[in-house]
Amino acid sequence: MLLGKVVGTVVATRKEPELVGLRLLLVRELDSAYAATGKLIVAVDAVGAGDGEVVLFAAGSSARLTSATKDRPVDHVIMAIVDSVEVEGSTVFEKYPSTKGS
Repeated sequence: MLLGKVVGTVVATRKEPELVGLRLLLVRELDSAYAATGKLIVAVDAVGAGDGEVVLFAAGSSARLTSATKDRPVDHVIMAIVDSVEVEGSTVFEKYPSTKGS
């Protein structure tokens, strides 16, 4: 699994029949400290991710193991929306930041 951030959508009106009905999102890969690596990929959205969300995605043959992508010609699939990321005891990302001390 890889960490990424949804940065856009991809629309393709003419495509292979197995891709019809699949939502395609543009994802920027992130490192473990939530920093962009610069690499952009197109991924099938299997979980209803939205623009700006941090997600987990699979690549290669693993991308064809979800119910949405089974036996379809895809190389990347978004399979989780991330709530938080912690690295060596420090939280580097929180979808819903704590309001402690407010």
